[in-house]
Amino acid sequence: MAEKKTQTPKAAAPKKAAPQAKPAAPKKAETPVAKPAPKAAAPKKPAPQPKVEKKVEAPVIEKKVEAPVVEKKVEVKPEVKVVAKEETPAIRKNEKMKVLFVAGEANPFIKTGGLADVAGSLPKALVEKGIDARVMIPLYLGIPQEMKNNMQYIGHCFVQLSWRSQYCGVFSYIYQGVTYYFIDNEFYFKRHGVYGHYDDGERFAFFSKAILESLKIIDFKPDIIHANDWHTALVPVFLDCFYRGDEYCKNAQTVYTIHNIEFQGQYGDGLIEDILGLNYDQSQLVRYAGCVNYMKGGIESAARVTTVSPSYANEILDPYYGYGMQDILNARKYKLSGIINGIDEEKNNPMTDQSLFKNYDINSLENKKFNKVGLQQLLGLPVKEEVPLIGMVGRLTHQKGIDLVTAVMDRILDMDVQLVILGTGDWKYENILKDMQNRYPGKLRAIINFSSDMASKIYAASDMFLMPSKFEPCGLSQMIAMRYASVPIVRLTGGLKDTVIAYNHETGEGEGFTFLTYNASDMLYAIERAVGLYRDYKSDWEKVVLNGMKKDFSWKTIANQYIDLYKSI
Repeated sequence: MAEKKTQTPKAAAPKKAAPQAKPAAPKKAETPVAKPAPKAAAPKKPAPQPKVEKKVEAPVIEKKVEAPVVEKKVEVKPEVKVVAKEETPAIRKNEKMKVLFVAGEANPFIKTGGLADVAGSLPKALVEKGIDARVMIPLYLGIPQEMKNNMQYIGHCFVQLSWRSQYCGVFSYIYQGVTYYFIDNEFYFKRHGVYGHYDDGERFAFFSKAILESLKIIDFKPDIIHANDWHTALVPVFLDCFYRGDEYCKNAQTVYTIHNIEFQGQYGDGLIEDILGLNYDQSQLVRYAGCVNYMKGGIESAARVTTVSPSYANEILDPYYGYGMQDILNARKYKLSGIINGIDEEKNNPMTDQSLFKNYDINSLENKKFNKVGLQQLLGLPVKEEVPLIGMVGRLTHQKGIDLVTAVMDRILDMDVQLVILGTGDWKYENILKDMQNRYPGKLRAIINFSSDMASKIYAASDMFLMPSKFEPCGLSQMIAMRYASVPIVRLTGGLKDTVIAYNHETGEGEGFTFLTYNASDMLYAIERAVGLYRDYKSDWEKVVLNGMKKDFSWKTIANQYIDLYKSI
């Protein structure tokens, strides 16, 4: 009704009258409104003036201009706000948050390291917290066939990699309440081994783009896409460069987690046009130090960058730990943070672990000795319950500190201890350990292999667990060891620093033994302190063990920190 009334006076008066209605009705402004010729507008002729005054001064016109039309136009603004809210991500509407966790591997399907454990545990914890979390990994040849047989085919599309158009099939599998998606392309993924192929740069560029392209196939509009390590570092890059206008991606925010900064995905810059399909401006996201660096692209493009422990987030800002990325990370420090990894407490449970000789928990620690005796018998070591057994499980590389161990091996074994090492790695260290085992047949066992069954046996049998890492982004073994009542001996770096507190006999606090400098003698002194406490101060030793077993490293606790991070974007 209001709009129609405002139109009627305009029809009666010429168009020139509209702007003249704004001033405070001076006489000169009133004369042009009249229909007669300009001569008749002279002030000597009073006849036309009453008509003009009536039209200008009429309260109807003033009321219509001042209110309520203007007020109603202002009231329309809330309608615009409502539309904007509908377009914002669900996490801002208190609806169920949608998270797509993308990685190069995930447990229990395929595993080469700790990333698989995170991809297999964090999404499960998020789902238990009410988050719609899903996981996407490549469909590798190495995934068990029985799992492949139970996968469901969803659909397929074609992914454009520069001039290439590559097939992308999508399969799904539900495991422990979490939906896992698998990207199928036999040219890229039907191979033995997960990483280390000549065309890894192309393989994981395809995977990163296939993730975004396949969202319409799985009909999933994520609020958060959580990328991990260099294998999926291009996801935030491709999202910003090619998919921001896509209905399934336009509201997505990205989180990028660095699990190990040493491996960055570095390739020749020929990949930029030939595979990535980036123009010159876009290519600046991935160009670094004369080459293509996938990790650099993830750091630049993601809304948040995290590492797997707070201490590691600080360490990689330094050239000693940054592996050349410290300048970029310092420039993007405002979006960098660290969240410690958790462990799967259901899987890593000494009370239910089927690999143990005898199960136990914090209330039945007397049964732990049966595991020690069982491992000694299995490995052909002298059965001595009173002798401290030191365990070590991990890759035999410089990162894990095996060079420190071999440097003082003779001095370690001069003590009345037994040492069991499980792992594979550099042939140099494998050969040294084999030689040492021949020299100390009653004290050392080096198992050059990896077996989760044997790892569990070592966790349960050992009195102490050695982790002298040069750097350790997070580390899971020290947490598992504490849960299995094995006291950790660690170097204060990365996640080891965040999870192991040195025992203080005055306060009774702490759950392990630590050393700071990357030095074999300092490590040896930490081992000697642990052995001394084990032998001479049994009551203190029991405190250390119990302190470790009581610590909470569950993903249920860690998941809350990730949810807070997602909501902060």
